[in-house]
Amino acid sequence: MQTVSCPSCGAEVNFRSHASVMAVCEYCNTRVLKEAGAVKDLGKISSVLEDYSPIQIGTSGVLGGRNFTVAGRIQLRYDAGMWNEWYLIFDDGANGWLGDASGQYTVTMLRTPPKQVPSFEELRAGQRYTLVGAPYTVADVRTAQCIGGQGELPFKVGDGWQAKVADFRHGSNFLTLDYSDEGPPLLYTGVSVTLESMQCQLLRDPEEIKRTTGRYRGKLDTLGCPSCGTQINYLPGLTASLVCQSCQTQIDASSPKAEVIAKGEQHDREYFSLPLGAKGKLGNQDFTVIGVMRRADDEGTGWTEYLLYGSRNGFTWLVETEDGWSRANVMDQWPYSEGLGAPQVTLDKADYNKLYDYNSVVTYAAGAFNWRVQVGDHTHVYEYKRQQVVLAAEATASELGWSRSTPVAVDQLKAWFGDAVKVKTPEVPRHAIAQDFSTDRCKRSAKNWIMGMVALNAIPLLFNFSSAIVYTLFAAAAIYVPAAIIDALDDTLKK
Repeated sequence: MQTVSCPSCGAEVNFRSHASVMAVCEYCNTRVLKEAGAVKDLGKISSVLEDYSPIQIGTSGVLGGRNFTVAGRIQLRYDAGMWNEWYLIFDDGANGWLGDASGQYTVTMLRTPPKQVPSFEELRAGQRYTLVGAPYTVADVRTAQCIGGQGELPFKVGDGWQAKVADFRHGSNFLTLDYSDEGPPLLYTGVSVTLESMQCQLLRDPEEIKRTTGRYRGKLDTLGCPSCGTQINYLPGLTASLVCQSCQTQIDASSPKAEVIAKGEQHDREYFSLPLGAKGKLGNQDFTVIGVMRRADDEGTGWTEYLLYGSRNGFTWLVETEDGWSRANVMDQWPYSEGLGAPQVTLDKADYNKLYDYNSVVTYAAGAFNWRVQVGDHTHVYEYKRQQVVLAAEATASELGWSRSTPVAVDQLKAWFGDAVKVKTPEVPRHAIAQDFSTDRCKRSAKNWIMGMVALNAIPLLFNFSSAIVYTLFAAAAIYVPAAIIDALDDTLKK
């Protein structure tokens, strides 16, 4: 470790790795450039926005039998949200990056790029390319701005530094092409991970997260809508977009100061089976409903999606359709397919057959979301099913994601949320009830007459069966056939 004095305030600045080029003074946010025998003041950088990530400088873990320590981070913001890139230093001297986006984690390390790579401009979500000997699918393509830095870093970076990156996935393998600098893009390869799988230590505990989150912005966990004043619950530093449930005003919550993106119009509040702010316990995890949106397909069939957040398990979704409820989670490991829209995909050696392929549009949104959402947003959805499990791919021009959902019984939902669940029981209209009783009314009357006639002729049937049965059947037919004809004509007229 090398320790130098900050050229701005004189405080100690530590460099744990010889590969680190720059460090941010934790006292005055000065960017300190390490040069041969000296340090240089590169000016200030914005403080990072304390978010709900449990990772911090000093967090340690194990990956592939190699110990690492988190030494720094940069915070990046793009048009639909923000994420953290944590700089890792391994005990053997190597370094890498831990991507941290809404509770999804990837670890990547710099590799030698292949000779042939696509240009940044030609990349589209869902395209497939053979890279490092495997078929990778483009997961997202984005241009982001640096909005803050912390700790030590392997290159010079400051406010406004622009990152042009494209992420690719192949199963649980992850790959990034970085087009930020002039010349050929940099190649980073790695895997999707969890904090548990890396045996992470020195993580922030839930109480510390709750105490420090949003400290930079100086906001609480509610915000008055700048348009109509309605209080909106949100997670500072984690939810990138707010939509007022009363007036549909869109608010950017990913910058130091909440700003109105677009004003909406006042309207009556919508009815939801799970209201915003409802709290539930899924297993041993506490979750809160922080966002809700309605979507519809090409034919106008609609459904409702509820975004839930838990301090330990991050985000999860509950989806309400005409057929019932399901719970959905974003997938870190993607299924294998021959391309978007393929008739079949494979996950963990199990095949899933294609169900549907349709366009989806957001028709209503309210609450807080970890990406920017607005009415009119379009995605294309591909659904695949095996037994009770559904895999869904949702694609736009710049982003592709997979989710996995399983059915949830209403009784289970009520066990999770108790009295907060307001599932409506469909009411049968009075005219429908009347119509139901009026259906086949003549045939029912005819059957009653026939049964009465048989009862009256029971004794003659016993003593003279052969002749009595003929008259009885003839009389029954004379009663039933006209009744059936009348009911059929009545049904035709109703249609």
